[in-house]
Amino acid sequence: MADSTDTSFSRKVKDTTAGFVGGAVQVLIGQPFDLVKVRLQTGQFSTPVEAFRKTLAAEGPLAFYKGTASPLIGVGICVSIQFYAFHEARRYLLRRSDSSQLTLPQYYLAGAVAGIANSPVTGPVEQLRILLQTQKHDQRQYSGPIDAIKKIYNSQGLKGLFRGQTVTLLREAQAYGLWFLTFEFLMQQLQKHGNVKRDEIPAWKVAGCGALAGEAFWLGAYPLDVVKSQVQSDKFGKERLYKGAIDAARKTWRTSGVAGFWKGLVPTLLRATPCSAGTFASVELTMRLLG
Repeated sequence: MADSTDTSFSRKVKDTTAGFVGGAVQVLIGQPFDLVKVRLQTGQFSTPVEAFRKTLAAEGPLAFYKGTASPLIGVGICVSIQFYAFHEARRYLLRRSDSSQLTLPQYYLAGAVAGIANSPVTGPVEQLRILLQTQKHDQRQYSGPIDAIKKIYNSQGLKGLFRGQTVTLLREAQAYGLWFLTFEFLMQQLQKHGNVKRDEIPAWKVAGCGALAGEAFWLGAYPLDVVKSQVQSDKFGKERLYKGAIDAARKTWRTSGVAGFWKGLVPTLLRATPCSAGTFASVELTMRLLG
């Protein structure tokens, strides 16, 4: 991990660069899983196998990378923000506590700060991705992210691009609090029980910590993500199904009960394992290379 006392500009650039690399890796690994997850969450298919089979048959293999352009850049920026904000929050908390190591609640808090800082970018990026992923092949309303931005802005203004922002912020704070907490706790355990320094932990073990952190991320925040996907995939104007996140949650409860808040969990967890492993491993190795 970066030196907790280093607040130089070069250190901040390194934190941000490592985060961008991790974000790009995350998108390339996880986009097919994410498309299946969103189509399940929004009721297009009943099972992951059905979603995969019918999407492949109707739209071909490239369909699983629909909407990749915006998250490839957007998620790269998002993960840069996440890791930069996390390290800044961590350094601040260390200075305030006059300690060399954060407590577990402090790691959660630093992660939550990272999620909150990230949410203004995450909201619009995921709005565009979800709209592109959920439109049917023969009924395309948007030809790509730029076209979607133009049409949404022209009809709804900025509020259309930031639809579902409150529930996005809540999901980000909870999810990233758990993500960073789990990863740092596991890395500490490896250092403690293996009697090694952090930069001596092999890449495969770093990836393993990242994989488990990815599971914690989604298990702790998935119901919020379901509601967010419903709001962001909704129609605009008079055709919309939900008045907002609370209305979406109420209707999900009435129609599907508890199970409705966990739709698409299996492909999400399957995606989280390699994506989070790749993100943390690439970030950690990039930080080691940059010094």
